[in-house]
Order: sequence, then C-alpha cells, then structure tokens
Amino acid sequence: MGGTVRAVSSNGEYAFTKPNRPAITLLAGLGVAGDVHAGVTVKHRSRILRDPTVPNLRQVHLIHEELFTEVAGAGFTVRPGDLGENITTTGVDLLGLPVGTLLHIGPTAVVEVTGLRNPCAQIDAFQPGLLKQVVHRDERGAVVRRAGIMGVVREGGEVRPDDDIRIELPAGPHRPLDMV
Repeated sequence: MGGTVRAVSSNGEYAFTKPNRPAITLLAGLGVAGDVHAGVTVKHRSRILRDPTVPNLRQVHLIHEELFTEVAGAGFTVRPGDLGENITTTGVDLLGLPVGTLLHIGPTAVVEVTGLRNPCAQIDAFQPGLLKQVVHRDERGAVVRRAGIMGVVREGGEVRPDDDIRIELPAGPHRPLDMV
C-alpha cells in the first residue's frame, strides 16, 4: 500500500500558496525546516489568537494530486503548492486514512496523520468558487472536507518529488479523520 510524492513545497512567510522546492527537510517534532508553520505549538495565525500553547497537530499539510484533476473538471486550475500544502501526493487515498496512520516518506521521514485540513475562505480569494469544490455537504447533510490532511513529523529526513510513500495503518479499531 503506498503512493508517490509529486511535489514538495514550503514558505518561510505567511502566504496562501507555497513555492515548489527540489526537496524539503522534515524535522522530528517540528515540521518542515524553514516553513512558517513549523513548531511544537500552533503556528496558524487564527489558532495562535485562540491559544498559542496548543500542540501543533498541523506541522505538515499533504494533499492528493487527484483533487487537482477533479476540480479541473469544474474549470479550476490548481497546481502543487497552490493550496498551501507541503507535500503533494499521488496514488494515496489520504482522506480515507485513519488517525494515527504513519506515512513513511522517502528514505527516512515518517509523518503521523492527525486529521483533516479545515479549508478556509482564503481558498475563494485564491480562485472564487473553489471553496465549494473542496468543502461541501453530502446527501445526509454531513460536511465533507477534501482539501488534504495534516500530520506531525515523527522521524525526520529529506523528502523529494518521486519519493515513495509507504502506509502503515495503526492497530484497530480505526478512528476516521476529523478536522484539526
């Protein structure tokens, strides 16, 4: 069970998008070296305002490239890094993974999945109408979030495009992802 890294992105400044890089370095317990969201405690501005002492469960943002193909069908153009993700994947059902899944990425890095990204209105500022493509309600009225997942770095290492991703599911029972 696994997939592939398509692109890696980071940004040392607060901005919606993140430029693609030839490689990123994951730091255990912190996140992506040089990225504005790296740290032991929360780094997203809205969360800092609420409580800056909360543990950072959003050290690494991963998104599946297959989403870009889906939204292209509705007329949107999205490329790796555009939605602020650090790692763009292919071949992995990120949204179907349970909490606690370990993603072994490249030769040494390990990211533990903590939950779903909660998309915000900045997505519509990037491309009007895109937010409805990545968050909506299903036929039962439940909110469906499709803008990727978040994780924490358990083991550091360099990650590059074309690196393999190996999935290690946690012992059951599995807990479905919720927003973090």
